Amino acid sequence: MATFAVVASGQTAVAKPANSSAKPATAVSKKWTVPRTADGQPDLQGVWTNSTLTPLQRPADLANKSHFASQQEADTWAKNQFANITGDRRDGGPQADVGRSYNEFWRDRGNSVIASLRTSLITDPADGKIPALTAEAEKKQAAQRAYQRAHPADGPEDRNLWERCLTRGLPIVPGPYNNDFQIVQAPGYVAILHEMIHDARIIPLVRPSDPRPHVPGSIRQWMGDPRGHWEGDTLVIESTNFAEKSNFNGSSDGMHLIERLTRVDADTISYQFTVDDPSTFARPFSGEVPMNKTPDQVYEYACTEGNYALRGILGAAREDEARAAGKK
Repeated sequence: MATFAVVASGQTAVAKPANSSAKPATAVSKKWTVPRTADGQPDLQGVWTNSTLTPLQRPADLANKSHFASQQEADTWAKNQFANITGDRRDGGPQADVGRSYNEFWRDRGNSVIASLRTSLITDPADGKIPALTAEAEKKQAAQRAYQRAHPADGPEDRNLWERCLTRGLPIVPGPYNNDFQIVQAPGYVAILHEMIHDARIIPLVRPSDPRPHVPGSIRQWMGDPRGHWEGDTLVIESTNFAEKSNFNGSSDGMHLIERLTRVDADTISYQFTVDDPSTFARPFSGEVPMNKTPDQVYEYACTEGNYALRGILGAAREDEARAAGKK
């Protein structure tokens, strides 16, 4: 077919027939089909990114608005929210950086909202918000905050998992940087490598002849204990047995996470998730974010090697304790 795509410029050039009287060839559109691995699985392999400016929860200024009316409206909103879109500061200048781990120069949030123009990644409930906490969860979190105020840095265990370079947890939602993922498949398994903190999830695939039950409840893991299966062309991952500290917006170790990955075209995986944790949230909730194919590769994330912040936090806590003891 004499049609050529000029990807860099976003234009399409069509070669004209040499004979001006000849009729142009009729374009035949072919329906895209999901590629398959050698053992017949839908092929999800490659490097993908979920960078987006779409927030996890719907902001107050967009209440009752599930979608932007146009790409222009979405771009205008994003420019007003994120300094890295224009390079302009809106928060007091360089002095504001003192209270941050990084300033906007180091962040890689993406440059647009998701193509569907939704105003939040949360799709259910309809208000785009994570549901309210249960009374039990509110009481538990209040106790945790009180403990943290009294024991902010007795040891590394008192700091959060991000600072300790252990995990960013699940579900997979975009952050300010390191939003790439590499998926690899083998017979009986799917592996997902997270660029952030270099988490590697090895997901066994369940079959009727090989049910692979979850590990006992006494065994807890930072990213839970996953089991996967195929529903048509969709990979469904169910994870339980989360460690208590690997919470998502306050979730408990009883969280049941369901993730669904569906390759919808050559360059896009639809990633959907549902969090079910009745001891923490008033109801289950769900979200969706596209994972877009990228030519980039996942680089080493040397978090622990360069983790001077944790050393500084603990060292400062010991200095405070020494000063307090000297005053007594």
